[in-house]
This record gives sequence, C-alpha cells and structure tokens, in this order.
Amino acid sequence: MKTLIFFFLLLTLISCSKNEPFAVKTEVNASLMEVIPEDAPGNSKSVSVKSDTVPAKNDSIAKKIIKNGEMGLAVANINEAKSKVDGILKKQNAYTQSETFSNTETSEDLNLVIRVPHENFDQLISSFADGIGAVEYKNISSEDVTEEYTDVAIKLENKRIYLEKYRNLLKNAATTKDMLEIQENIRKLEDEIDVAEGRLRFIDDRVNYSTLRLSLSKEKPRSSVTSKIGFGSRFTDSVAQGWNIFVSFVLGLISLWPFFILAPFIIMVYRKWRGRKKSTFNDSSHPNNKD
Repeated sequence: MKTLIFFFLLLTLISCSKNEPFAVKTEVNASLMEVIPEDAPGNSKSVSVKSDTVPAKNDSIAKKIIKNGEMGLAVANINEAKSKVDGILKKQNAYTQSETFSNTETSEDLNLVIRVPHENFDQLISSFADGIGAVEYKNISSEDVTEEYTDVAIKLENKRIYLEKYRNLLKNAATTKDMLEIQENIRKLEDEIDVAEGRLRFIDDRVNYSTLRLSLSKEKPRSSVTSKIGFGSRFTDSVAQGWNIFVSFVLGLISLWPFFILAPFIIMVYRKWRGRKKSTFNDSSHPNNKD
C-alpha cells in the first residue's frame, strides 16, 4: 500500500514540473492582454482601465483662447509709418514674422504679419489705431480651443501609461512572437505620442502669441502719375492710338467681305422681283386686259 501511494505522489510531481513552463507563458500573455487598451494599435478587444491611472476630463486646465486679427491703415508715408510700428512692437514685446512690400502706379503697400504676446494684443491694436494712420478696416477673432487641448492632453497621458506598461512587458516576454508584437505596439505608441506633443506645442504657441496681419497703404495722387510723361510722348501715344483705331476699323471692314460679294446679287434679285411684281400689278389693273 505504501508503495502504491509513493508511486502516485511521484507521478503528481512529474506532472506539475511539466506544466510549469506553460503556466508562466500563460501568465505573460494574460498580462499582455490586460494592458492593451481598446484603442491601442493592433488590438480589437475591450479592456477596462483603472480610473486612478487616467486623468479626469474635468481636471483644472487654464482657458486656451487663440486671438487673431487683421487691420488696415492708410498712412501718409510708408517709411515713417514703419518706424512707428517698429517702436510700438518693441514696447509690446512683439516681433514681425514676415514682411511684404509692393509699389504700383496707384499705391504703396506694406503687409506685415506680427506675433504679439496675447496679453498685449489689445494694447497693440489700440496703439496702431491711435498713432500711425487712419483705420480702413479691422477684424478681430477669438477661438476657444480649451476642449481640444484637454482631449489631446488626456489621450497623451493615457498613451504614456500604456507605453510604460508595454516596456515592462517587453522585459518578461516569453516568446519571440510576443516580443515582436510588443515592440511594434511600442513603436506605434511612440509615434502617436510625438504627434500629440507636437499638437499641444502648436496650440500653446498660438495661444501665447496672437497673430495680427497689418497692412500699411499709401495712395498716390493721380496727377503724379501723368506729370512724369512729357507732351511729346503723349502726342506720339495719341497718334499711335489713332492709327491703331483706323487699322482696327479697316480690318473690321475686311472681315465683312462675304457680305460685299453677296450684296450685288441680293440687290439684283430683289430688283427683278420688284419689277415682275410691278409688271403683274399693272397688267391686272389695265382695262384693255379684261375680256
């Protein structure tokens, strides 16, 4: 009897030792499935995440307001106006992002793209309106991006949590297949984190520095355009213009040549028809033609 009991105990120990590797592998795979979120790359299974690892959506986040504007000023002198603009920008800690100048026969135009700290935006607008020139137009807009910023920040924090769990799983990967799968998910999460961080940086930049498109315009007097042209040049231009009109008239007549060719035949046919009609009318009205 003792020999039989010893034999069964020996079989039990051998069975446990054979099943131990399978148990370890199952534990690793179960841990892998536990950390993969519902929206994680390469996974379609639903997984619950503890609430203490996810930031609440109502966490205190400062308002994110993007302010932009467009403004047009009529000035007497472009260079003087530009100097005044530079002085105001220095006082308001603003800077010129881009500058475009155009000089036409009717006006001089200087277009500036200005970046200014959001707290100085309104003061900058007032300074331009009061001390540089006459305001031709002004458009100011505000966009609240707090909700978008909050959503991106929460998703970014979640992805960082999952990334850390994937890295811990990679250390305990049981097979090469599990290792490759975890590394691929880590790569995708890192790419998504870079995109989210870039979006947050872009929003912060637009919030912290407002954008103003400023246009300085000087209209040239009409007399100044024609005064530079002498009488001889204007006389020559008038003769040339008259000749061009005459040539255009002749060419217009030439383009009607089919009508000139057909007109004599039309007139001849019309006269014959009128003659026959008149002759018929006279014959019918003469008394001698009656029976």
